[in-house]
Amino acid sequence: MAYFDEQTQMFVLFTMIFVLLVWGKIRYDLVAFGALILAAALGLVPSEDVFSGFGHSAVAIIALVLIVSRGLSSSGAVELVAARIVKPDRPLPLHIAMIGGVGAVLSAIINNVAALALLMPLDIEAANKAKRVAGQSLMPLSFATILGGMVTLIGTPPNIVISEYRQDVLGAPFGMFDFTPVGLTVAVAGIAFVSLIGWRLLPDRAGSAQEGQEIRQGRYVAELKVGELKRPGSSKDASKDSAKAEESADAKNTKEPEDIRVAQLYSVADEVDVHILGLIRDGKRRPGFASKEILRAGDFLVVEGEPKAIEAFMGKTALEFAGSEKHEGGVMAKGLTLQEAIVPDTARISGRTARSLGLLHRHSVTLLGVAREGHRFRDRVRLLPIRAGDVLLLLGTPERVANVVEWLGVLPIEGRRTEVIQR
Repeated sequence: MAYFDEQTQMFVLFTMIFVLLVWGKIRYDLVAFGALILAAALGLVPSEDVFSGFGHSAVAIIALVLIVSRGLSSSGAVELVAARIVKPDRPLPLHIAMIGGVGAVLSAIINNVAALALLMPLDIEAANKAKRVAGQSLMPLSFATILGGMVTLIGTPPNIVISEYRQDVLGAPFGMFDFTPVGLTVAVAGIAFVSLIGWRLLPDRAGSAQEGQEIRQGRYVAELKVGELKRPGSSKDASKDSAKAEESADAKNTKEPEDIRVAQLYSVADEVDVHILGLIRDGKRRPGFASKEILRAGDFLVVEGEPKAIEAFMGKTALEFAGSEKHEGGVMAKGLTLQEAIVPDTARISGRTARSLGLLHRHSVTLLGVAREGHRFRDRVRLLPIRAGDVLLLLGTPERVANVVEWLGVLPIEGRRTEVIQR
């Protein structure tokens, strides 16, 4: 009877955990920790073993895998690889096969959730450019990352856990590639299925594309500072050009670097979906789009785009943001984020400019861009009087941005935070 009572308690406890996880109102980690404490209080877990799991080697391995995943994400390595593979003009089956393959390979060496999180924005961007519903490729991508996690020992936490269990029972764990023969076969077959057949089984939700457009991030007008520009083109070509330039400099040491005109950046801007609106020099806006103007250090490019697109454009051209010298490390400073926030009537910044409030000099936060119901404006961003209803794009460390959001009285938009990648 005691055994039956213990089994009943365990069944009720696991049922509660399942219900709370499905409900989703309480954080999953709090649910798990609370269940552990309750199990200890009921005597279902011996008191000396309550926290023993935190010292298990599998936990350390999973933590290290997450660190590697974060490093690949923050360095831009995944973005660099995927950007060369993801093309919006490809047929959908080929696109799913390509991005699914990349997702599977990444999942084999990093956490599959992290791999999915890295590739989702690229897949959504490709879907928007191809004018199709993103769900047609997002679900196949999700399955591909799950399948890829089965290929190696560190691909998914269950593989690590079962390997540690095998060591405890048999004295020898699984090797790194012991899962590969079965895992790789299943992954290849699964990706082939979702690429050729699986995506056709997804429901065709009428209006989904339009709804996706409505919830997309807003387009901001922003200013980017011209420092040492990268010439447009691939990194391979750039390295070759750099090597040739060094050889030429060693030979003659008299040839000046080639001038870069605004128009030469159009191809990069089109690639990341950013519009170049003009050029500011010596505090004045140059006429028109200034496409034939030669860029000089200290100029400001006026661009329009979504936060992630603007951030990617900065990375590809080595442009900086206005006031980058106030942030330690400039655009390469650690932990910088872009936060979107709405201006209510009662906000401190309503009717004032970022410069008049000393936003940059006093708080080390840059007003990078402003979105105003799709309107474009000719004033400089930091000199633009802000109105109620504007959406601000603030850049700085998470702590400083949070403090400025509260001080300004603006309302941060949930889920609209973009990490600045240290490429």
